[in-house]
Amino acid sequence: MSKIQRIGVGARLSDAVVHGDTVYLAGQVADKPVPSAAKQTQQILKNIDKLLKQCGSDKSKILKCNIWLSDIRYYDEMNKVWDGWVSKGNPPARATVEARLAGPEYLVEIMVVAAK
Repeated sequence: MSKIQRIGVGARLSDAVVHGDTVYLAGQVADKPVPSAAKQTQQILKNIDKLLKQCGSDKSKILKCNIWLSDIRYYDEMNKVWDGWVSKGNPPARATVEARLAGPEYLVEIMVVAAK
């Protein structure tokens, strides 16, 4: 049976879980939520890079991505940042939807699953 490794363990969730050769990140939101979807996306992608590195992976190995926007009108703004960040030639399967997030200060939340 594969070992399970948890990173950033809290009472409610872990920031990342590694099982076998698969890395699961919790939904990431901006550490300092400013009123800009682009700036929040930049913060989130920086956190994703950091967590993936801790797990022995990187953005070129992302398999699946879910993105939640508090307002779908942020779609183009978020995508401008995403398109500059995503690994060229290695885009993941992705879904982007509008949803109510944990607090009104959050405009973007991103969750990924990656290979190790």
